[in-house]
Amino acid sequence: MNEPKNDTLINKDESSNMLTTFERRQTILRLLKEQPGIKVTRLAEILDVSEGTIRNDLTTLESEQKLERVRGGAVLANQLELDNPFLTSAPIDNAPTKRRIAHWAAEMVEDGDAILMDASSTVQLMVPFLKDRERLTIVTNGIETASLLATNPKHTVILVGGLVNSRGSATTSLMGIDILKNLYLRLAFVSAIGFSVEAGLTERSIEEAQLKQAMLAPVQRKVALIDSSKLNVVGFAPFAATHEIFTILTDSLAPAGFVQQMRDAHINLTICGENTVRSHTVNNGRPKFTIGFANQSENLPFAIDVRRGLERAVKEQSNIDLFVADNMLSSEQALHIADNLIERKVDLVIEYQIDFKTGSLLMAKFQQAQIPVIAVDIPMVGATFFGVDNYRAGHMAGLALGHWIQKNWAGKLETLLVLVEPRAGSLPEARIQGQLDGLAEIIGSLNDKKVITLDCGNTTAMSETIVQRTLEKLPDDHQIGVISFNDEVAFGALQAARKLHRESDLVIVGQGADRLIRDEIREPNSRLIGSTAYMPERYGEKLAELAQKIFQGESVPPAIYMEHVFINAENIDTYYPL
Repeated sequence: MNEPKNDTLINKDESSNMLTTFERRQTILRLLKEQPGIKVTRLAEILDVSEGTIRNDLTTLESEQKLERVRGGAVLANQLELDNPFLTSAPIDNAPTKRRIAHWAAEMVEDGDAILMDASSTVQLMVPFLKDRERLTIVTNGIETASLLATNPKHTVILVGGLVNSRGSATTSLMGIDILKNLYLRLAFVSAIGFSVEAGLTERSIEEAQLKQAMLAPVQRKVALIDSSKLNVVGFAPFAATHEIFTILTDSLAPAGFVQQMRDAHINLTICGENTVRSHTVNNGRPKFTIGFANQSENLPFAIDVRRGLERAVKEQSNIDLFVADNMLSSEQALHIADNLIERKVDLVIEYQIDFKTGSLLMAKFQQAQIPVIAVDIPMVGATFFGVDNYRAGHMAGLALGHWIQKNWAGKLETLLVLVEPRAGSLPEARIQGQLDGLAEIIGSLNDKKVITLDCGNTTAMSETIVQRTLEKLPDDHQIGVISFNDEVAFGALQAARKLHRESDLVIVGQGADRLIRDEIREPNSRLIGSTAYMPERYGEKLAELAQKIFQGESVPPAIYMEHVFINAENIDTYYPL
């Protein structure tokens, strides 16, 4: 097949612009949600307007307190309120810090879990971070917390009865506690007025302490969300001794020596910084190592699944501390984090970043510091590669697309959209080439004029915007195939087609088969017909095993690949049962 043509079909000199000012500004907010810190120049390119128009939009959105201007672009002002307008309007002391703690506490919750959540503001802030979990059973004495959780019909919410406090936000007596006697709860999330090693978790009143003590009794693992202002503070009434606590989550202002105190007390500790998280696991006498994991983005489902899997694996290997940071799809951020990891003297770096050109700069830093590196999905010269067998993964999807076109469109294809991310470099290019070759094996080569390559970045919002503008310029094409760099951009193409009521004109294959699109693949007659599975939830276990071999001085191959399978409506329940 011929090489795809680089043609975005977006011409800044054309006067027509299909988005209203309101729609354009809403699109900016969606783009910033998925890719924090996107530049003015890139926004202007995506939205087909001048940089001056974008700057005016940003100024207006900043005046509305929806974003904050930074050098060259903007970031969202407050992600929580944008995602969750139904949260209580009551002011929360130290809210940004508590939000970070709540975010990482929520990461401990898995699909199908039965958990307990108290009525504290910090625990309530976990609610928006649980939005992608399935089939949770939550027991709480927080009336507002229960109301927020109950908006998701997939969850079962049990409110512990009893007397209601004067604020109307929680129940506070033991009257309804008998409901817990026959329940099994894996995790409890609680806060307190104070914590100290000697006194444990304490509250301001005997009634509150007695209720929390009774609520915690049937729970297997107790997790305390305690911001640093409450450390070494002792309230009036204790409700949980230090030895009963499984994990404490706090912030980076924890007093000096607190980490060692928790080690001595055999309590797992997570320190939640502004852009980083460090997990200190209990050491059972084995050698200790620290892994620094620079994740691609905490706004991408695939990357989140990779990080969650790594965290689970590390907790099972008690000789490893894990330091997590967010590269935010930014080369500048990745370089800043690299300096941070080197300063912290980590023993190994797992680097997951998008820009192959930045890889050499990162490796120069790590090699000078003599820190070994595992590169995830995007290769870096000098690092051990782990991740996708790109050409093979793409070829599977290309074959599937070709067979669908052969069966449903008699092998005819009017246009092929190729959704790419140029920053990712040569190996992800092989993912695209594999799809092109697989498609050509079934329906034959396409004329260059039928192939349109679109730089859709790495996010759904960006892809939706660019594909929509492209489809508007192809009003007479009704047999359009779409191959993609990842599932985010594949889903964006589907959303664009739906917005234009042209879903039947497209057939799309993805790459990753991550949770973003699994429900869509299950939908009857969906035009997103499938995706090659990379199994991001399995990355963590394999990365931890690879790290252990490196720590032990074992020889490892230069590249280790995941096994792949093309997921479609027929086999998805075999690999990802509901």
